[in-house]
Amino acid sequence: MIGHRGASGYRPEHTLASYELAARMGADFIEPDLVITADGVLVARHENDISGTTDVATRTEFAGRRVTKTIDGVAVTGWFTEDFTLAELKTLRAVERIPATRQRNTLYNGYFPIPTLDEVLQLRERLSRELHREIGVYPETKHPSYFRSIGKNLEAPLVRTLRRHGLDHGRAPVFVQSFEAANLRDLSEQIRVPLVFLANSAGTPFGDPRSYDDYMTPAGLAELSTFVSGVGPFKNRVIPLLADGTLGTPTALVADAHEAGLVVHPWTFRAENQFLPTNLRVGTDLTGYGKAIDEQLAFLATGIDGLFTDQADIGVLARDLHN
Repeated sequence: MIGHRGASGYRPEHTLASYELAARMGADFIEPDLVITADGVLVARHENDISGTTDVATRTEFAGRRVTKTIDGVAVTGWFTEDFTLAELKTLRAVERIPATRQRNTLYNGYFPIPTLDEVLQLRERLSRELHREIGVYPETKHPSYFRSIGKNLEAPLVRTLRRHGLDHGRAPVFVQSFEAANLRDLSEQIRVPLVFLANSAGTPFGDPRSYDDYMTPAGLAELSTFVSGVGPFKNRVIPLLADGTLGTPTALVADAHEAGLVVHPWTFRAENQFLPTNLRVGTDLTGYGKAIDEQLAFLATGIDGLFTDQADIGVLARDLHN
């Protein structure tokens, strides 16, 4: 069970508080998305644009840092981690990314700093000791081609940091994930941990002539298996939704991936009605909880090897019920 951005259903995402809660709820892995600072330090944020996940917009001293950039072919206006030193980023505080959906999480706005990858790994080590079980880490390199284009390679500091913590070998409790196959090919030559190729619902990885659909075919999966250990598909690739928004029939993806020797970790499972199939919603409040356990049980029945969830306690319960 993978705590998606920590326990992001209960705390602002990518904070040490979120990661710790996920582990204490029973998550096997915590997931830091990685971007980089001006001085080359890897930090945990879902995007390098930190407009919606920190209080930077309220900080007058950084007003002049707001710019428009093209990230993977898309124009984005905001504040970006690569324009801040680590010391500057540490003056900011995390805020809830989707406050209209998770109003309760806004209670914690302004209390938690942005963690470095080093701090996440130190937390992992402490929690593993305290909980008497190994807590894994599942980092994702965000926009690696973009960062490479501006001279800020993500791979080298990631490899160095994992090595410094003794997590650079095949027995380590680590998966490294990316939406870019080229990024994973590079990493496969630098580190011996399992790598996971993420597949969006549609489209093409940035700078790649091949689509996600192509990579998810038996031939594409067989090719991926030469340099990765798993795939992380958008969940509807495992069980698509019908026209009315209800769950349909499982695809062959899990069987095809297993045939290629790959594990399957779909994303992202959330308890709120707005993220659930229409037949698993309860009531009309889209921010209220629906039948999230039923959804996860349906996916576990397909033979997936794990899943990403915002509410780790629900995922752990679904896994236990399935087993």
